[in-house]
Amino acid sequence: MKRLTLSLTIVASLGLSVPAMSASFPSAPSVGTLGYIEIDPYGNSPLTALIDLNGKVLSDVSVRVHGKPNGGVDISYPVGKKALLQHDGVPIFGLYPDYRNTITVDFTLDGKKISETYQVMTSSLVNKHMDSRNITALQEIEVKHVEPGFEDRLYLNNSHTYIAQGTDLHWAGRKSKSDKEKGAWMAAPAQGAASFDSAPVTYIVDTQGEYRWWLDPDATYDSRGSDIGKRGYLMGMHEVENGQFTWVQGQDWGYFNMLGQVETYKLPRGYVDGSHEVLPMGNGNVLVRAAKRNYLNPEGDVVMTVRDHILELDARGHLVDTWVLPEILDPYRDALLLALDLGAVCVNVSFDDAGKTLDKHETEAPYGDIPGVGAGRNWAHVNSISYDASDDSIVLSVRHQGVVKIGRDKEVKWILAPSVGWNEALSKKLLTPVDHKGKAINCTNLGKCDGDFDFTYSQHSAWLNDKGTLTVLDNGGGRHYTQPALPSMNYTRFVEYKINPKKMTVEQTWEYGKERGFDWFSPITSNVEYRSDRNTIFGFNGSVKLGEPGARTIGRVNEIDYDTKKVMVEIDMHHEKPNGIHYRGVIINPTTLFSD
Repeated sequence: MKRLTLSLTIVASLGLSVPAMSASFPSAPSVGTLGYIEIDPYGNSPLTALIDLNGKVLSDVSVRVHGKPNGGVDISYPVGKKALLQHDGVPIFGLYPDYRNTITVDFTLDGKKISETYQVMTSSLVNKHMDSRNITALQEIEVKHVEPGFEDRLYLNNSHTYIAQGTDLHWAGRKSKSDKEKGAWMAAPAQGAASFDSAPVTYIVDTQGEYRWWLDPDATYDSRGSDIGKRGYLMGMHEVENGQFTWVQGQDWGYFNMLGQVETYKLPRGYVDGSHEVLPMGNGNVLVRAAKRNYLNPEGDVVMTVRDHILELDARGHLVDTWVLPEILDPYRDALLLALDLGAVCVNVSFDDAGKTLDKHETEAPYGDIPGVGAGRNWAHVNSISYDASDDSIVLSVRHQGVVKIGRDKEVKWILAPSVGWNEALSKKLLTPVDHKGKAINCTNLGKCDGDFDFTYSQHSAWLNDKGTLTVLDNGGGRHYTQPALPSMNYTRFVEYKINPKKMTVEQTWEYGKERGFDWFSPITSNVEYRSDRNTIFGFNGSVKLGEPGARTIGRVNEIDYDTKKVMVEIDMHHEKPNGIHYRGVIINPTTLFSD
């Protein structure tokens, strides 16, 4: 500092002018009427951009990202005042990678309608988790069928790629009274689900099979660090009213938007292993599926539970209420767990155990994310939540038990599952299958029923919809609590039920997939929902070909016409590594992303 001061003094004494100390760099050039264009403005979504407002106040803003020549898909959407203020610019979503994109922006400025066209160059997408198992750099998209009228659909794939070294994180062991050393902390590497840890692959494709959006894995995940908050399995994506999407990953949950802004919150103290679901309730709160740290189970063991607590959190992440399933659904039954293929019992899929089943009720099995019954084992495996505002209750897909509705008072309202294994109190909550005339259908205690009715087995995404029905992804593992004579006899269904809570009956109103056979079978993950905008059932089979030697797992997008069951869209997303896992598919409506 002294040397700089002396130099300036000498310059001044000689009568020379002193240059400004601040560097003078040229600003980014304006583009048309507006300011500069910034690619990937928040550093997480390389197929987005932002056109700076340059101090101007716009209204009536709309954007069109032009599709490639010869059949490319245009992406058009309005931009509301709130989005313009939040980003101080016009958000651009849906760019192609490694391409000079053409964008048209229409807006009103000072009462004058203006339309301007811009050119935006993007770089190639980068997969940061390449290793010797990679077959392709990115997941390959195979468009198999798109009906006229569905060309504008955009589909988000939420999948995961196992990192080369595997996880290096585990929860601490358990404190047990039942071991030889009473009260000792016992080593248990599989405790909880910290080993359920994998880099996210999150992207959007159009109906031409082109990538149109990408979320950098580093936005939420760090495979090289030891921050537990950036480890886990990115899941639980639902759109919130303002164009944000929820997410949960291990100890963190939060929101992201399509420009790549990410908000992060921690699970409340005492809870661990968030995954599968973060559901907006409509009142600003969210429902998160997590587990309890240091839970005292009936055996007297202090354990980490596995996927069996539901948390209601407010907008700042504060705990509002909990549903403690080890108490609500006690005692737990083991009927399905005894029948499941051990290769797909846990989300930590074990290919070495494929084709095997449990030999007995493993009350002495190790604690952690393993098959077994009781708090501290994977007895429940909740993989979806739906909220019913009409009676302030939740509907849960409890993968290893059934579909269950539970009130705010923590009382079970009904159970959709076969009758085997339930105790007297919970047996009274079982729904009775009926036909379309309301006549009871005869079913065995293992779920084999007359007519077209069937229960769901190891299901996912039991979600209520605006038709007043329940759509469920019936994975089909352990159907009728047995294994088929041949693995190729397994099948998966999209299924819809109509439930009458007053009469405690359930009617199967729609199904699809049984006729597709083993080629459509997804033993784990996946989701399905009714879409009123085009009267379709949208589903995502996330694990087609899982476990087949050397095969790349397929995430299969389908939209099925509700009335005719005609396939309107079918797109296969081939994982970049053998036996990689796809979790959930989401339809993206660009008109809601930046509107007020």
